[in-house]
Amino acid sequence: MTSNRAFTRPRLRRLLCSLFIVAAAIAALGAFGSSRAGNQGSPPEQATIATKIAPWVMEHTANGQQAEFFVVLADQADLGGAAALPTKKEKGRYVYDALWNKSQATQGPVLQWLSERGLEHQSFYIVNAILVKGSLEIAEMLAARPDMARVEGNPHIQNSFPQPGAATEAPSQPGAPATIEPGINYTHAPQVWALGFNGQNIVVASADTGQRWTHNALKPHYRGWNGVVADHNYNWHDSIHDSVGNPCGNNSPQPCDDFFHGTHTTGTAIGDDGGSNQIGMAPGAKWIGCRNMDQGNGTPARYIECMEFFLAPYPVGGGQGDPTKAPDITINSWGCPTSEGCSVNTLQAAVEAQAAAGIMMVVAAGNSGSACSTVTDPPSFYEASYTAGALNTGTDTIASFSSRGPATVDGSGRIKPDISAPGTNTRSASNTSDNAYTFASGTSMATPHIAGAMALLWSAMPSLQNQIDASRAALNNAAVHIGSTQCGATGPPNNVYGWGRVDILAAVTSASPTPTPTATPTATPTPTATPGPITLRGQGKKVGGINTTRLKWRGATSANVDVYRNGVVVATTPNDGLYDDSTGTSGQASFMYHVCEAGTQTCSNTVTVNFGP
Repeated sequence: MTSNRAFTRPRLRRLLCSLFIVAAAIAALGAFGSSRAGNQGSPPEQATIATKIAPWVMEHTANGQQAEFFVVLADQADLGGAAALPTKKEKGRYVYDALWNKSQATQGPVLQWLSERGLEHQSFYIVNAILVKGSLEIAEMLAARPDMARVEGNPHIQNSFPQPGAATEAPSQPGAPATIEPGINYTHAPQVWALGFNGQNIVVASADTGQRWTHNALKPHYRGWNGVVADHNYNWHDSIHDSVGNPCGNNSPQPCDDFFHGTHTTGTAIGDDGGSNQIGMAPGAKWIGCRNMDQGNGTPARYIECMEFFLAPYPVGGGQGDPTKAPDITINSWGCPTSEGCSVNTLQAAVEAQAAAGIMMVVAAGNSGSACSTVTDPPSFYEASYTAGALNTGTDTIASFSSRGPATVDGSGRIKPDISAPGTNTRSASNTSDNAYTFASGTSMATPHIAGAMALLWSAMPSLQNQIDASRAALNNAAVHIGSTQCGATGPPNNVYGWGRVDILAAVTSASPTPTPTATPTATPTPTATPGPITLRGQGKKVGGINTTRLKWRGATSANVDVYRNGVVVATTPNDGLYDDSTGTSGQASFMYHVCEAGTQTCSNTVTVNFGP
């Protein structure tokens, strides 16, 4: 017989307590299951959630995989008020504050949710978005939130870059320029230098594979170099944090180029070693840099991180951003192909934020030609991107690889590219040594020609500086129209050449108001003054097959004179009225000369000397 005496009141209480705990646990498990089912929702709700998640994310989180993806918040900052502000400083501060404040006001609950679950994440503000590493379940739970607009992938993108030609070593000692690069000449940049404008007071930024900052053609123009010591704070950022075996490593504290591409494109925009290598469009401009690719391998997160750095640069290693240190122009010779998982609009808000802040974002059209509608990779087809197509250098024919419009990937039908520039056999700086140069072809090479042209325009016409629409119009309207019906109407603009071949001299001399010279902060080239009492004549001849110019002048009163070729001093010589300039070239060429009393701006007229083949 079983006794019931064992169930005394305390033991009964303990049993009931245990039963309650078991029931609570069962309820909790049921709640977890119903919560997950609730997140999934009814079939219509689940279908809505699925439409917010990019296909790349679905694919790369299938079967329990983990992947990196962006959760983009629905509430994005309104930057419209920046348009009415007159200066870059005001625009930049307005945009930075609006973006930062919006991210701080809206991301808190999501960041807390991610932290509580121990999920890796990184917050951005230039796009109100958070990069998350997680599973499909996490992506679905985030997509189900009403404050989330969409979930987009962070694929690794291998850019199809041109391979450099064999690098050559230039003389390490300064000397007279052998020649100005053909692409630079074809844009008429040297004639703008002769007017006294070389990019002074403009800062050009390069988002690329990095830069060899000590290169002879780059170092004098680096904003972080004062001629004695380097300060990389606010002038360099590395968005590569997880590479393996990269020659620059991760989080490089100083500019480093792991391929060659970034050194090359930066050189075409601003490069000049003060001697025999005049490779850049705007040698009076300064540059800063951000590495957004691991030997050509980029991700949307790396791209956005560099755009965020340019909007408000900060010290090496992180810190408070300062929009007053933002560059004026950025070079973007990279892409984020939708075919490899980049969503059409992942980068769009970041590009538009730079434009709102008065930063001109010049972007390569891509190398997917010659078919139409091949401008397909963000950010090339965005309206806010100033997109460059590539010409066969020295001609008005489009390079076969240059991507064409119209832009159809976003359904806009937008005409692209916007403008064209030389992009084949471009010689510029390389990353293998401080005096190495190499040749490369691509819309990557056309892009810095346009960035440099914009720097020249803004140094000549400060009233246009950081006024994006007006500045694009100035370059577009002055371009040499090249008709084509290959991909639509002949224009201008058209979907092969855009508005045509950039002609920076025409832009500077035809735009309004009248260009006004500004002070030059760098030694080369020096602004010319209004011609004084010195008169100059020039005559070309061949000496040993080399194009040589005989210059004759009178009216100078100083002991010595400075001889300028294409806006750069090539010699200081006794004031005896005669000088023979050996240009180092042998083929067809054209050079502009003037002379000044040494160390002054008391100068002669300008003469042009042409040489035949």
